[in-house]
Amino acid sequence: MSDVPGAAGVGFASARRVAAAENAGFTLATFEDSIVPPKGDTRGRVDAINRAAFVAATTSTIGLVPVVETTYAEPFHTSSQLATLDYSSRGRGGWIAQRVGDPAAATAWGRPVLSDGADFDREQRDSIAVVRDLWDSWEDDAVIRDYATGRFIDREKLHYVDFEGESFTVKGPAIVPRPPQGQLVVFGTESDRDQVDVVLVTEPTRRGPGLTFVEIDVTLDTPDVSAADRLAALNEYRPRQKSSRLEYSGAAAGFVELLTELAGHADGVRLFPTVIDEDLRVLARYVLPALFKSGVAHRPVPGSSLRANLGLARPANRYARV
Repeated sequence: MSDVPGAAGVGFASARRVAAAENAGFTLATFEDSIVPPKGDTRGRVDAINRAAFVAATTSTIGLVPVVETTYAEPFHTSSQLATLDYSSRGRGGWIAQRVGDPAAATAWGRPVLSDGADFDREQRDSIAVVRDLWDSWEDDAVIRDYATGRFIDREKLHYVDFEGESFTVKGPAIVPRPPQGQLVVFGTESDRDQVDVVLVTEPTRRGPGLTFVEIDVTLDTPDVSAADRLAALNEYRPRQKSSRLEYSGAAAGFVELLTELAGHADGVRLFPTVIDEDLRVLARYVLPALFKSGVAHRPVPGSSLRANLGLARPANRYARV
């Protein structure tokens, strides 16, 4: 589609892979991101929200969930971008709220460097709170569009959020009406559990409130090469860094057994394929069909929001009069 690295070519790659994931029956796709570029990479890049928005036009069922960092970032802009994604995807948007510890991020944002873990937690907590407040700052029926009278917005149904914190102050209201889902599905860590809809964990444990998804690094046998040989070849080319996530390497049948077992301890999984174009084909052909057949997993319902497909109700607006 394009020969320009980091421009339309990136969107094309994302669109092709997400379309394949949608056809396979995945509930959602996530989009990694960071304001800090990989070391030695000076190419232009398209941020996760715009990649997700690009894909929204070519998909109809799968949820689209970008990583958007909270540290140093302006939550007003985060709120607007994510609300717009929810409109462009017709209610399939989500958000992985993520801390960033690299001091280079502070330089990129023009902010003083944070070094204390409590400061990162505070910015995460404040950012999620402000973004959620801004999504609710327009009541669902605030937009009138009455051409005969010339009234397009009911001002009484727009609300100031009036947030004052240590890092930023936000008055509001938002510049984008309330998202189709009311609130996008927010993902976070165990320490964010009270604020998010889905907690991403590295061990199978269910601790309410909210849903729990286990993160798994996965390398599968392909028809021609075993997972062990694939990993050996990749490590010879570039040694892989060990993550804290659960790890599976081997046959598709064994992975089906693992996911079936995890279903009794968690609400879902977030998969990190070692080579997405290779592992996705195996997942689509051998893993998901087996999970659908056994009832461990279910295809998302066409026309439904991401919240609905995850079994989450559409929340009431916190500012609306009862």
